[in-house]
Amino acid sequence: MKAFLSTATVALYTTTLLAPAVFAAGADTVLDEVTVTGTREAEPLATTAATVDSVSTEEIEETRPGHPSEIMNRIPGVHVNVTGGEGHMTAIRQPITTKPVYLYLEDGIPVRSTGFFNHNALYEINVPQSGGIEVLKGPGTALYGSDAIGAVINVLTRPAPLEPEADINLEAGEHGWRRALLSAGNTWDADGLRADVNLTRTDGWRDDTDYERYTGTLRWDRYLDSGAVLKSVLTYSDIDQQTAGSSRLSRDDYENDPTRNYTPISYRQVQALRFSLDYQQESGNDLVSITPYVRRNSMELLPNWSLSYDPAIWETSNDSIGMLLKYRHDLPALRARIIVGTDLDYSPGQRKEYSLNVTRVDSVYVDYSINEKIYDYDVAYSAVSPWVHGEMSIGKRMRLTAGLRYDNMKYDYDNRMSDLATGSHRRPGDAAVTFDHLSPKLGATWRFSPVLNGFLSYRHAFRAPSEGQLFRQGSSDNTVELDPIKVDSFETGVRGAWRRARYEISVYYMTKDDDIVTYRRDDGSRETQNAGKTLHRGVEIGLNTPLVNALSLAVSYSYAKHTFESWSPRAGVSYDNNEISGAPREMANVRLDYRPEVLGGGRVSLEWEHLGGYWEDDANTHKYGGHDVLNLRADYQATRALNLYARVTNLTDETYATLASYNSFRGEELAPGMERTVYAGLSYAMR
Repeated sequence: MKAFLSTATVALYTTTLLAPAVFAAGADTVLDEVTVTGTREAEPLATTAATVDSVSTEEIEETRPGHPSEIMNRIPGVHVNVTGGEGHMTAIRQPITTKPVYLYLEDGIPVRSTGFFNHNALYEINVPQSGGIEVLKGPGTALYGSDAIGAVINVLTRPAPLEPEADINLEAGEHGWRRALLSAGNTWDADGLRADVNLTRTDGWRDDTDYERYTGTLRWDRYLDSGAVLKSVLTYSDIDQQTAGSSRLSRDDYENDPTRNYTPISYRQVQALRFSLDYQQESGNDLVSITPYVRRNSMELLPNWSLSYDPAIWETSNDSIGMLLKYRHDLPALRARIIVGTDLDYSPGQRKEYSLNVTRVDSVYVDYSINEKIYDYDVAYSAVSPWVHGEMSIGKRMRLTAGLRYDNMKYDYDNRMSDLATGSHRRPGDAAVTFDHLSPKLGATWRFSPVLNGFLSYRHAFRAPSEGQLFRQGSSDNTVELDPIKVDSFETGVRGAWRRARYEISVYYMTKDDDIVTYRRDDGSRETQNAGKTLHRGVEIGLNTPLVNALSLAVSYSYAKHTFESWSPRAGVSYDNNEISGAPREMANVRLDYRPEVLGGGRVSLEWEHLGGYWEDDANTHKYGGHDVLNLRADYQATRALNLYARVTNLTDETYATLASYNSFRGEELAPGMERTVYAGLSYAMR
């Protein structure tokens, strides 16, 4: 039975086992890497007409990331910053942003509904105990629909082991950092069970930035006599955070007192519950997949970024019930494949907000009291999205792909307070808002040789406004009539190997129409509107190669330019041809890994992270110069079961900003990056 389970796991559940490209020593052939995000099931990367980069289970285990950025930033063209705790902003073919232009998945299932996006979605996922991460860069189009503009980030859970095992990982570090990662699992006959627990806390390196998380993941795999496979995943996260990471400082405090926190009263409390049941039955040339799921998300937030102009407490929550349906049919004689599916999502939610009276001493907000309720509404998001994806080969070298998705999306909004058409907290009346959209894609791959392939693609995508953009009107004249963001992306690239080195190069050109932006009026109020057209283009390069015995090199580099093609926020002001603020042109990550025999299978890894300069404002008057940070990691395999490790982040104690901005009201503001910090731990594996 366990031999059958091993075969079934590889064949049907590659969705949890990322297989990095394998090179035969001294040979000129390369075994294709397998990706699951492109078509929602295992497929050779060589026949995928898109850039899909992955991080393996083994790399996550060796890196032991304390924050998602520590593993995500190794991918070419990916930058994830730190906003405190495990909070983050993301830049993938977009500026560093909190905007809803990324789709976050867990085993192919959206972590949140389109209507209730959270830019911190990675802290709702158990990244350090995951089974790998895939990033499909650019629009996700036919298979994923709304949100998937900059990228689709798919975090995979780990399957049950075939034999009994348990792992204990205990870690401590400066600033009160403590973490315990506990795992156990086994397979009995046709059932496999795995449990992972993540307990993390830190005092934070800046004043009043405590962070705690409690996360558990339970996965059950069952193999039926019919050959079908059932996978159940239950995940729960509870996060309590004092926020300050994105609380920026004046230039003087940034350079001389970076631990200072102007907003110690701000906080964020998050609960996220997800359960899914994935049924897959493959028979001959056909596969049927049925995946129902439920979600529960809630958050109470006192945002630090709005204390100066709109202090408030937000209470948001939503429930979800949905289903992913898929049928795949192969035509071996034509080397063709057609996949049809439908995604269903119903997510009712609520939002309440209370304005605050805040007490400020000098530049620090030290206390608050609740003033009055300013928003109270229910909103139900629903979507029905049928799609089709097709592939066929032309000769032995070319493979063509095409897809089309239709999204029908609706918000039913019920205002539980009086309508309000004036002031800074305007409230639209009850409304039903519908969006319909077609998203096509075309692609081709070409096999130049056994070690070199290339691709070319066109993908169209869109992003419907979220519930907060539509119904939390603020001082805007009208937000209910916001249009969706629309994107056209052209991309080409090559992937290959030379001797024992592996490389990839991608070039993209993407236009975005009707981007949703918020700008500040002369009187200090804010207006949300569709912003004309932006242009995003760049090149991404990845290289992995051994150098000499026990020494290897990994390089990720990207160069991009993000500009306004057409945007005039108000009469007399035009940002046409300006670069978008928070958009670094260069991003790089270089790692040297040394694995001497004396470490018993362990390694020493030196990492250089580079972020290029960028404009701090859309008017392009002030600029952040960029930064370079070094990190050092080492581990020693003391026994077969015991591993000892340590890591030092920001090895040279560089002063750098995780985000910098400028506005005419407060001047230049910079969020300081963490000072040099040391961590150490041990892991013990019982097998």
